[in-house]
Amino acid sequence: MNTLQSINYPIYFENTLPELVDFIKKGNYSRFFVLTDENTGRHCLPLLQQHIDVLGNFDLIEINAGEESKNIDFCVGVWKMLIDFAADRQSLLVNLGGGVISDLGGFAASTFKRGIDFVHVPTTLLSQVDASVGGKTGIDLDNIKNIIGTFTQPKAVFIEHSFLYTLPPRQILSGLAEMLKHGLIADAGYWNQLKYSDLESPSAELVYHSISIKNRVVIEDPHEKGIRKSLNFGHTIGHAIETYSLMNDQNPLTHGEAIAAGMICEAKLSVEKSGLSDDELTEITDVISGLYPKYELNPDSYETLFAIMQKDKKNQGGRINSSLLKSIGECQIDNICTEEEIYDSLNYYRDL
Repeated sequence: MNTLQSINYPIYFENTLPELVDFIKKGNYSRFFVLTDENTGRHCLPLLQQHIDVLGNFDLIEINAGEESKNIDFCVGVWKMLIDFAADRQSLLVNLGGGVISDLGGFAASTFKRGIDFVHVPTTLLSQVDASVGGKTGIDLDNIKNIIGTFTQPKAVFIEHSFLYTLPPRQILSGLAEMLKHGLIADAGYWNQLKYSDLESPSAELVYHSISIKNRVVIEDPHEKGIRKSLNFGHTIGHAIETYSLMNDQNPLTHGEAIAAGMICEAKLSVEKSGLSDDELTEITDVISGLYPKYELNPDSYETLFAIMQKDKKNQGGRINSSLLKSIGECQIDNICTEEEIYDSLNYYRDL
C-alpha cells in the first residue's frame, strides 16, 4: 500500500509529506503556493509546514471554508493572489484541503496562464476518496454544482491518513458515503466489508481500497464517456438535495449526507429501471439509513428539486440521466428517468 499509479501521476499513501518535499525538489519549480481554507489552515497546515518549511520560498493563499466559496468570485481571488505573488508558468499550486479546495484549486491552476502544475494533499475523507483522484476540477455557478470546470490531472496526490484524525464525526460520515458508493457500483465484497467495519474511524486499508476502485474506473474512462458515469450513482438526486439544502437550510447537509439520501432514492429507481432486487434495496436502505440522519423532504419541494436536476450536466437532450444498480457491486449507466419515477423515489425515501 505504498503507491497507486493513476493517469500519468502517482498517488502516495505512506510517508506522504516527505514524498511531497522530494516531489517539489525534483520539479525544479520557480515558486510554489499552498491553497487552503481557515479550517485546514488551523488543523493541517502546521503538520505540512514541519516538512515544507525546509524548502522556503512559498506563499499561502487562504479562502473561506465551505461550498459557498466554490465559485468564480473566489476563483478570481486566487488568480489575483497568484498574480500578486508573481506566479509564473513554472510555479506549483499545492491544494491542501477538502473537496472544495481540490475542485477550486485544480480549476484555478488549470486555467491560470493556460495551466500551471498542481498537486492535491486532501485532508478530509471525502476529498481523499473522491475529489482528489480523477482530474475533475470545477466551480459552481448559480447554485449548479461543478457546472464550470476542466478535466486536468494533478501531478501527484498525497494521501496523509493522519489528517483524518482532525475531522469531526460528521465529516467522516460525509466521506463514508462515497466509500459505500464505490462498493455498491463496483465491489460487493468491499460493500460487505464496510458494513461490518468500524466506520467512525475508517482504516488506511479501507481508504486505499476505495481510492483503488475509483482510480481503476477513471483510468478506463478519463473523460466520462462510459463507465466513469457509474461514479454518479446517488448524485443525480443527491446533488439536487444538496443544492436545495444549501439554498434553504441554516445548517445545510454535507455532501455525503445528501448523497446518502440520493443513493437510497436511486436504489429505489434501480428496482424499477435496472433490475436491483427488493432484498438488495432493503439492505441498502437499512445500512444507509442506519448511518445517516433522515432529511425531511416536503412534497412541495419536489418541483424545485426536479428543476435543479434538469440543469445537471449529465443529462441527455433535456432528459434526466442516472447511473443505477443492476445489483450490489454492479452498475448500469445511462438510465433515463421520468419526473414521475423520480417523485416516486423521493416518496420512498420520505416514507422511511
